[in-house]
Amino acid sequence: MIIDTHVHLDSDRYNEDIKEVYQRSLEAGVEQFIIPGADPADFERAGQLSLEFENTYIASGVHPYHVDDYDLPKVEKFASLSTCVAIGECGLDYYRLPETKEEIEKEKTLQKKVFISQIKLAKKLQKPLIVHIREASLDSLTILKETNAKDVGGVLHCYNADEILLELVDHNFYFGIGGVLTFKNAKKLPEMVKKIPLDRLLIETDGPYLTPHPHRGKRNEPAYCTFVAQKIAEILEMEVDEIKRITTENAKRLFKI
Repeated sequence: MIIDTHVHLDSDRYNEDIKEVYQRSLEAGVEQFIIPGADPADFERAGQLSLEFENTYIASGVHPYHVDDYDLPKVEKFASLSTCVAIGECGLDYYRLPETKEEIEKEKTLQKKVFISQIKLAKKLQKPLIVHIREASLDSLTILKETNAKDVGGVLHCYNADEILLELVDHNFYFGIGGVLTFKNAKKLPEMVKKIPLDRLLIETDGPYLTPHPHRGKRNEPAYCTFVAQKIAEILEMEVDEIKRITTENAKRLFKI
């Protein structure tokens, strides 16, 4: 079995064929799913899916692109659902920043404030974090260490292959590996996968985004976790069934599912 630890099934890109998406996933051996929080506008849809479909879980959180819509009481209320297993995805993303220095600093400050707030919520509720980091590794690492996020741990979603983040192995963090690993231009990530302890690897799709080879250009979906598992097995020179077993055990341990 594979657990897709990060898939946006609440995206409107799945609205027309959500039942078929689930069926294809089950046929491929992907049997459990975690829908991360990103945009508060999608919370209700995610919650409905977690109640409608078996073995579907959610995380409650706000993506750094939506920090202007951050509402702590709303995030905490959504986290009270019985199907909520984590807080996130939350974190820092400096890929799209304003143009002026003043605006950049203002945006970074807000992202940090919202990130820290969600870490505190995770610690309050004793739920692991789902962390998004893009072009902000050092600031993210500093915050996770200074806030003692290791008390709850979590996963670095779509691990960006920055070696400095491997330090978080010692802070109770796991590493989410997705379709990027299969890209022909992925040079660094395969090398980093070799450095991650086996008991800290997780598989994800980030569907509908980051579709793995050989389906690049199409909508991603949980069934494609199999391509990620196969690539990890190839890199580590292991049997793919063993990779599936280990990553499933890791996900169950972290998210208590």
